[in-house]
Amino acid sequence: MQMLLNPLLSKRQMPDPRIKETAKILVEYSNEIKKGDKVIIEASSEAAPLVREIYRLCIQKGAYPRVNIGISGLTKIYYDNASKEQLEHFPELTMHEAKSSDAFFSIGAPLNTRELTNVDPKKIAQRSKITNPISEEILKKRWVIFYYPTNALAQEAEMSLEEFEDFVYSATIQDWEKISKQEDKLKKILDNGKEVRIIGKNTDIKFSIEKREASKGDGKNNMPCGEVFIAPVEKSTQGHIEFSFPAIRAGREVDGVKLKFKDGKVVEASAVKGEKYLKECLDIDAGAKYLGEFGIGFNHNIQKFVKNILFDEKISGSIHLALGRAYKEGGGTNESALHWDMIKDLRQEGKIIVDGKVIQENGKFLI
Repeated sequence: MQMLLNPLLSKRQMPDPRIKETAKILVEYSNEIKKGDKVIIEASSEAAPLVREIYRLCIQKGAYPRVNIGISGLTKIYYDNASKEQLEHFPELTMHEAKSSDAFFSIGAPLNTRELTNVDPKKIAQRSKITNPISEEILKKRWVIFYYPTNALAQEAEMSLEEFEDFVYSATIQDWEKISKQEDKLKKILDNGKEVRIIGKNTDIKFSIEKREASKGDGKNNMPCGEVFIAPVEKSTQGHIEFSFPAIRAGREVDGVKLKFKDGKVVEASAVKGEKYLKECLDIDAGAKYLGEFGIGFNHNIQKFVKNILFDEKISGSIHLALGRAYKEGGGTNESALHWDMIKDLRQEGKIIVDGKVIQENGKFLI
């Protein structure tokens, strides 16, 4: 029996060649690591095979990588035990690291995607406000986020680990320079547009994008990516929308979300599941009830909802709206501790209309 098992074990321990391909994309395309760069690699221990390859490439390029490995469960311990003083303490060392570094890799690899389900959302929001200057500092640099396939993520996606690995690497290992060029046409339409209207099942919503600039999600910050997004004018949103998939935040799942907007603000909110949590999040601060982002999915290799926003907001044929904080590079001004993306599937029934012209119908682009 031992003789039969050993070859099988050896085969399973061989690194997946797709890990090397992914590391190459993250290092050379996303973060463009070069000689002399000071690099931070933040990851869970479960992502060790990918971390090793990223580290190897950074060293080979003459960079100076530092690896910060997280241990599963620490975040829950923190929120369960931190005092008010600890929650309000600003982490100076982390800020020093952010200011001193040139590029950042954030590699998620959760063992439990619902770890924070029972944590008070106000605590998370409070901590987010304290640490926001660090996030803003990192946003000035080169940075990329990736999720390494784990059993927990596969279970959320209702796949085997092998199936989920195929899904992740198919969405990731693509010609991103080609995708970036393909997104140019959609970006130009939004850049020149004045009003967007979304029509779909139980949905008719419109908002201004006048004098706002769209951004391409072409794999520089999220991997996999594939979206074009823009910040709506803050007080322009009117109408109602029913989102197609559960909205997940900090381990909480809110399903059947319906929102009604007037003069930019959410005036009615309901959900089939998690309505109390939805309303708590909308009350986090003044900006939480306004939109910070409108995005259009553009990754044709992502067709399935997997309960992870990094992938789900890129579903080809979908749009997403984010409540709360706007990204500043396109002219957005909304401030909030919240940034919560919610997805509307338009593949069966729906239209994206810009200045009266249908640019996408039933998930198919007409541009």
